[in-house]
Amino acid sequence: MPAMITSKLTTKSQTTIPQAVRAALRVKEGDELVYQIDGPRVILTKANGAKGADDPFRTFAEWNSAADRKGYADL
Repeated sequence: MPAMITSKLTTKSQTTIPQAVRAALRVKEGDELVYQIDGPRVILTKANGAKGADDPFRTFAEWNSAADRKGYADL
């Protein structure tokens, strides 16, 4: 069974990522994280500088053509 690590949420909806999690992800100050919602679970990964991590349209496959990328490029 994988290790269960917990942290608490503050009144400002903030938490500290536990050291064991930071080490497993190899993250440091300034790194970006990606949160992937999968039903009742959230998968946390290091962004690796992947462009589009904050793109709200990335999950809409029907808007993923070359014409769409060109049309929305300047937004």
